[in-house]
Amino acid sequence: MKKVISLAILLLATPWIFAQQADDYRKAANQGDVEAQSNLGRCYYFGDGVTQDYKQAVVWLTKAANQGNADAQYLLGGCYYWGRGVRQDYKQAVSWYTKAANQGDADAQLQLGWCYKKGDGVRQDYEQAVAWVTKAANQGDADAQCFLGGCYYNGTGVKQDYKQAVSWYNKSANQELADAQYMLGLCYYFGDGVKQDSKQAVSWFTKAANQGNANAQYSLGRCYQAGDGVKQDSKQAVTWFVKAADQGHADAQGNLGFCYNNGVGVKQDYKQAVYWWTKAADQGNADAQCVLGMCYYIGRGVKQDYKQAVSWYTKAANQGNAEAQYGLGGCYYNGDGVKQDYKQAVYWWTKAANQGHHEALEWLKEMGER
Repeated sequence: MKKVISLAILLLATPWIFAQQADDYRKAANQGDVEAQSNLGRCYYFGDGVTQDYKQAVVWLTKAANQGNADAQYLLGGCYYWGRGVRQDYKQAVSWYTKAANQGDADAQLQLGWCYKKGDGVRQDYEQAVAWVTKAANQGDADAQCFLGGCYYNGTGVKQDYKQAVSWYNKSANQELADAQYMLGLCYYFGDGVKQDSKQAVSWFTKAANQGNANAQYSLGRCYQAGDGVKQDSKQAVTWFVKAADQGHADAQGNLGFCYNNGVGVKQDYKQAVYWWTKAADQGNADAQCVLGMCYYIGRGVKQDYKQAVSWYTKAANQGNAEAQYGLGGCYYNGDGVKQDYKQAVYWWTKAANQGHHEALEWLKEMGER
């Protein structure tokens, strides 16, 4: 009981403590104390002990930054990068990040790496990005280590090297960074830089998924769905698909649609299948667009609507989905949802057949086109 009371008192006192601290910083800052100026700028930036005020943050951070304070230089760079308290200016952001980075500030080194990778305020230069991020990673910055792992994995700014990628992902993952745990899981799943090990993949996917990483949640769902590295469990697969889908993960939404359509891990429900496929399709997922076209064509889970079928088939077909190209060809052949047009039917069936679609090839032969 005493511990509970003590905690309550501490929580109530915390705002007062921050306010007192900010007041102390202000007094020292007004006397020219550089550290106090930096800390006061930070208080205004985050709203600790004072009302959040980016303009005031910029005022005090600039005073400290001009006197060489690396923390202030880094945070001031952020103000210019995001346009907080000042007009957005990537070049100014890079200037301040560089000053802080040259003093060994790991956060600034990482942000400078991002600027070089994206070409924000500087000419895009992947090698420079790697150089700066390596400095931060060598100081133990987990985000930088993950970033660097990605560079080695994809061969961005360095020669592709899966073993180096795994090494950096490992360092970051062991600091509990979810993105790194997910990528390390992928490395084990595909055997990139390590011996292929589905159980290890599941282990890392689980760590990341439990932190809310949507990609890991989806991948873990796929593992449970297929029994890959874990005992097959359709219900668990659905559980993880739902978590990822609720975060907007299109592939998870598509797979969830499949589960509802086929009654795998959940009670069969065509309307729910259409619901999830629509979410995925609206994000441009070609497979979902195609199957949604089928639903509208046959009236499964929705009222039959040939025009809607054509609309979704077209979206997927234009992304190269062979099944959608075949379906769209059929719509033109029959005049379902569009004006009958044999030339368009042949056009779309040819595209599908060129990707090895057997039924499309058979129809082309039937029409004497092959």
